[in-house]
Amino acid sequence: MSSRVVITGIGAVTCVGHGRQGLWEGILRERSGISHLTRFDTSHYDAKNAGEINDYQPSDYFPPHKLKRIDRYAQFALVLTRQALEDAGLNFTPENPRDDVGVSFGTALGGITTAEITHEKFIRENHSIPAALALQVFGGSGHSNIAIAHGLRGYGTTNSNSCASGTVAVGEAYRVIREGRANVMVAGAAEAPLAALTFGAFDTIKSMSKELKDPQRAVRPFDANRSGFVMSEGGGSVVLESLEHAQARGAHIYAEVLGYTLNNDAYHMTSSLPEGEAAVAAMKYVLDEAQLRPDQIDYINAHASSTPMNDGIEARAITKVFGNKTPAVSGTKAYYGHPLGASGAIEVALCCLGIENSHIPPTLNCSDPCAEITPGFDLVRLKGRPQPIKYALSNSFGFGGINASIVLGRVD
Repeated sequence: MSSRVVITGIGAVTCVGHGRQGLWEGILRERSGISHLTRFDTSHYDAKNAGEINDYQPSDYFPPHKLKRIDRYAQFALVLTRQALEDAGLNFTPENPRDDVGVSFGTALGGITTAEITHEKFIRENHSIPAALALQVFGGSGHSNIAIAHGLRGYGTTNSNSCASGTVAVGEAYRVIREGRANVMVAGAAEAPLAALTFGAFDTIKSMSKELKDPQRAVRPFDANRSGFVMSEGGGSVVLESLEHAQARGAHIYAEVLGYTLNNDAYHMTSSLPEGEAAVAAMKYVLDEAQLRPDQIDYINAHASSTPMNDGIEARAITKVFGNKTPAVSGTKAYYGHPLGASGAIEVALCCLGIENSHIPPTLNCSDPCAEITPGFDLVRLKGRPQPIKYALSNSFGFGGINASIVLGRVD
């Protein structure tokens, strides 16, 4: 018999707020956290903006000897995991390791910017190589450091499914608990991609916003005048438990995970299928797994990265699944940008908080909806909407044609 799986803890590190409370307060302020990029010189690039986290000080969380061994990506992973466990009221330590608790993590790029910056120093300083470099750059350093810090000996993995990585991490954790292989899983994703070469790689393929005047309007999901995404850093995490385990310890439950799926367009590395056939299939599958009709979904947190092509395709796909009258839909990346593989984990957290608070976050900056937003498409724009949410669906799409969808529900 499959276990029911619930979410009991939330963590976040974003440019609009940290931790469960900070993230939600940032959403309620209804103001973007995007700013002009200051981390390095952008004069050679068309894109000039980013979701920088400037109020994060590594020394507030880690002693100097530890910081020599973990890069910014793994730091975010550890911080937001600690937040989620504290929020869930759980305290796992290396002194009392747990075989029934595991980690499912995601990242598109892992420690790539550490490798980039170290290589510059390598060339400049006569081939000097830090001893910890090999431990810093691989994607699995996030989940491995989490497991070591908390004594989590259960199922452990890191996926790198592009911008769907965070949703995949949560979905795979859900499957592990559902299949009885763990009682508790920490799931999330983090990204620290703000370095010159990495940023430039996305600028070169013309996928990022070219907004120059007002960084806070650079991300415009579903807007007719959108020009691309804004790269950001940070991450999100959740604690998942079997319902039985959560109830036995009297845990606060944010939501239940009711379905999850992952598929591929099998079409192109950077372009989605023009009619969104695989995205449609993903949403239909996850509704079937959740045993829900389309008209039972109250809210969709769309991938809505603000790119000219993909927002329109996603809007058409949603209409094909939900018909001429859709649930309430919003794209929240205008708040915190696009932290690549981490975005889906943040958006799962936002669905949980929307369910908890009966509130739908708005699609900031969407003043002129694109042509694919038909009259029956219920796009929540500019201002949030107080509304009970019983069932929510979140989409995450990534390079390579990767599509992930997940459904969450309120536990009455």
